Formats: sequence, structure tokens, C-alpha cells
Amino acid sequence: MVEVPSLISLCMEALKKQIILGDDILPPVYLLPFDLLDTLIMGLPPLALWKLQNELPFTDQHEERYSINHLRNKRKRGWDWNINTAWQMLFKIRWPDLANQIQPTDWHQAYWETHLQNCLDEAAEIALVPSFHRYIGDIQIPDGILTHVGFLGHTNHSTFDHSKLSYHCLQFGCHARCLRLQNVLCTAETSDLLRECKLQKLVLRLIRSKEQIDGLCKLLTQHSKTLSSLEFAHCTLSSDFVNAICGSIVLNGAQRHGIHHFSINASSFPDLGTVSLPSGLKSFLSSGRSLSSLKFSDNNLGWNFAKALFSTLLNLPSSITVLDLSENNISGWLSNFKRKSLSDTDTNLSVGKSFQLLRVLNLRGNNLRKVDAESLRYVLAQMPNLEDLDLSDNSIEDEGIMCLIPFFAEASESCSHLANLKLEDCGLSYDGVSHLLDAISTFKGQLKSLSLADNFLGSQVAAALAKFMGTSIQVLDVGGIGLGSYGFQKLQYLIKGELELVKINISKNRGGIETAKFLSKLLSQAPQLTEVNAASNVMPLESLAIICSALRLARGNLEHLDLSGHIWSPTPDYSYLHAEFVRDGKHILILPSSSSDFYTPYDDDP
Repeated sequence: MVEVPSLISLCMEALKKQIILGDDILPPVYLLPFDLLDTLIMGLPPLALWKLQNELPFTDQHEERYSINHLRNKRKRGWDWNINTAWQMLFKIRWPDLANQIQPTDWHQAYWETHLQNCLDEAAEIALVPSFHRYIGDIQIPDGILTHVGFLGHTNHSTFDHSKLSYHCLQFGCHARCLRLQNVLCTAETSDLLRECKLQKLVLRLIRSKEQIDGLCKLLTQHSKTLSSLEFAHCTLSSDFVNAICGSIVLNGAQRHGIHHFSINASSFPDLGTVSLPSGLKSFLSSGRSLSSLKFSDNNLGWNFAKALFSTLLNLPSSITVLDLSENNISGWLSNFKRKSLSDTDTNLSVGKSFQLLRVLNLRGNNLRKVDAESLRYVLAQMPNLEDLDLSDNSIEDEGIMCLIPFFAEASESCSHLANLKLEDCGLSYDGVSHLLDAISTFKGQLKSLSLADNFLGSQVAAALAKFMGTSIQVLDVGGIGLGSYGFQKLQYLIKGELELVKINISKNRGGIETAKFLSKLLSQAPQLTEVNAASNVMPLESLAIICSALRLARGNLEHLDLSGHIWSPTPDYSYLHAEFVRDGKHILILPSSSSDFYTPYDDDP
């Protein structure tokens, strides 16, 4: 039997349509009783809610109706809260996955910013077609987007052309703070379309031509007073392009700019073989009193660029807290920065001031060698607030780590701020790592995270590792270090007392059933443990019973235990395990999907 709509619901539907059509109905709507107005607010589509909110300010008529100020303010606060909740619901309906990743204070702003980004992404796809020769602002927004907002089927297109990109940019651009633009949208016309924006963050992709640079520079100049973050990805940037970009931010006569975060990733600099550091970039850095994060990652930069960049930063009163030069080829970049140069009063280097605030240094994948580690030791000593150091994927080997151990030893005595250290795949052996663990096992600072993954250390490292696990370490990654069954046996025997571990990765160590036995003991001694990766350890099926028994006894905080990458035949029925081991509505165990899964080999496989 079809349910008969109530009179109130029919009236509400009529009001929604009238609000969208733009008739002069809003002032009487605000006089509705609070409960009816609340019902209307929670049921409006985005376009109608936007119109209602735009005309929400109180009038004299409201002053007369609610003469007591605190009552009127209470009513308005209630409206504000309900409207924000309504926008949150609309956001979740349209972008459910994204809604779980963000927590904005203003869902109204977040809704229209994300909507405008969707429109720009659709426009970029159309403008990329070689046959496109129209104005970008005239690009038609797809019906699917218009329907989400409430335009399609309810609006008068002869009066307002809601289907054009220009309408959406000009109407909703004022809500945009962060945007992502493809190269085809970097035009003078786009700058005009986005004139209502108050851009704080801009991400540019695939910039490669002078025409695109010219359009981008106009946009940067237009928003130079509000921009605080600028990111480039997959671009081709000549020195002239870099100079033009930086010149658009650092305007003539300006002593400083307001950029906090500057990043160029996965891009190329075709003429850096002849120019080590573009003059515009030097000017940008010298004017960057607010610059706190500087990233040049995966750009195939050479040592000459890195050396010039470092020299420039050394001579500036820098406020940089994050420096990322990862995934480049800069071996030798510190060749001139030995201990003598850093302590020589005749030089103009002010390293003690330049990097006083540096917290994060990422040098991953830079082809660094032992000689680089030797020079780096003296530079690191001038970074008293360093918290995160990543030297992974550099072949510094044992000789290189031995050069750095004096720095770690000094840090352990000086209450260093170093909290996270990554030395993955550095060609280290047991000898170098045992000395390293000895140096940092007595750390008086805040070392909480260490990664030694993908260095073949063998089972003999177990003794030093067990001692280190008894420190305040909370996150430990020893995946793929060749522990084997004997290494896990030694760990079981040697770990003592209650551990502070929160996360641990012991994957790819070929531990067999000894991996499960180690996990059983670990779960009983690490009550704060939330995440374990024990994948690909050649564990037999009977390991599962050992681990589940330990889980039942532990009653800890474990949220994630990865046991994937094993071939268990016959494949067990996991349904009862998934039902038993649940935390916050999510399965704790990540199990092999079927016996047909292929075992994935890794480096130490024969």
C-alpha cells in the first residue's frame, strides 16, 4: 500500500522547488517555527540550501519578533549548527569516501570547494581534446554534477546558464581555498574565472609550455597575497619558467612572500646542466621568511643543484622545518661541507642559524655513498631540532653507518629530538647495525621509530635487536632482514619485560612456525601493540592456531595483524575468525585469500 504524504511534507517539497526557482519566498520562510525550519533545512538540496544561507542575516522584522537578544542569538546559533550539519550530510551523500578522510569545521565551504574542483577536472578532460578551440568558461558541466547540486530539472536555463563552467567558478569560487589545476587550465581566461577565489593552496600538474606558464603567472600574481602553499608535479620547468614563477610570487619591491610550503615533484629541469640554481629561485628563497617546507623530490636533480641549494640555504636566516631532496642523484653534494668548513670562522656559512628549526630531512634514494655519510655527520650536528631523518635506499653500507655513529652517540647523550630514523635498503650488515643499535639503545632523547628493513642482517642480529626492543621504541620495521627461524627463536628467548611497541613489521623473514611462536610471546609482552605485519614468512597452517590462541589471551589493543602471503592448503574457513577478532567494527586479521594465491618471492629467496 502506497503511503499517503502528509500536508507538511507536501508543503516542504513545494518550498524546496520555489527556493530553487528563485522566487521571492525566502523572507517568509525565515518566519517558520524553528522545528519546521529545521526540517526544511535538513531536506534541502545544495542549491536551495546555498540560497537560503546566503540570505540568512537577521532583519528588523526578526528583531521585533525576538526582542530579547540572547534568545535571538540562541536561535541563530541553532540555525548555524543545523546548516553546517546539513552541509555535512550533503557532502557525505555525494563524496562518501572523501568525507571519511576530512574533518573541516565549515562543511559549507568544503562542499563548494570540492564541487568546483570536480567541475574543473571535468573541464580539463574536455579541453585536453586536440579539437577543442572554445572558451574554457563555456564548457558544459555534465548533467550528473548538475543533478547532485539541484540545478537539473528545476532551473530556468534561459535566465541563468547554470550548465557553464563560468557560472560555477564565479558563483562558488569564493569558497575555494585549495585547487588542483591541469596544464590546459593554466590560461589568462582561467585567472579571470577564478578571480573570486581566495586561494591558499595551488597544485599544478603537467605544466610544460610558455603559454601555460604565462597563464599560471597571471593566476599567481592575482593570488600572491593569499597563497601559502604551491606544488608542482610532472612538470617540465626550464630556468626561465622557474624564474617567471618565482617572480610572480615575489613582486617587485616586496621584501618577502607568504609561501609556507613549496614543492616540485616528479618533474624535469632540462637546462640545469648549465644553470645550477635559477636566479629567481634564489630570490624566492631569500625572500621566504615564512617558508617552512621545501621539497624537490624525484626530479633527477644532480649534485650541482643540491650543492647550490644547500649553499643558498646556509647563507639565509632560514625558518625551514622540512627539507626533502629524496629520489635524486646527488652523491657528492656535501663534498665541500666537511668539518673544517663548518667550523671555519672565515667562511660566510651560518649553518648554526640556518637549520636551527629543521625537523625533517629526507634524503631517501639519492645514491649517497660512504663519503656523503662522512660529510653528512657534521651537517647533522648543526641541526639540534631534527626529528625525522630518512637515509633509505642509499648504499652507504657499514662504512657509511660507522661514519654516522659518532653523531648518534652524541645525540644519545644530549637529549636529541631525533624521533624517527629510516635506514631501509642501505646495504648494511650485522656488523654495522649492531654498532648502531648499541649507540641508540641508550638514547636519552625521544627515538620512537626505527626502520632497518631490506638490509640482510641475518639471524645473528637477534641479540642486539632484542636488547633494543626493550627501550622506548614504539615503531620498528625489520621486514626482510633475513632473521629466519633461528633469529625468531633467539628473539623469543631474549626479549624481556613489558615492551612499549605500538607497531612492528617482521614480514619477509622466512621465520616459519617460529614466527608464530615469537608473535605469541610478543602479544603477551607488548600491551600497547596495535599493528603487526607478519606477511610472507613461510608460516605453515598450524601457525594460525598458535596466533589465535595468543590473541585470545592477550586482550590488548591490536587492530591489525597481517598474515597474508602464505599458502595454506586446504584453505581454512576464516568466517569464524573474522567474527571473533573484530575491533571497532573492522576485522583484525588479514588472512590469505585462498590456497591458489601465488607466493611472492623476495630478495633473499634462493
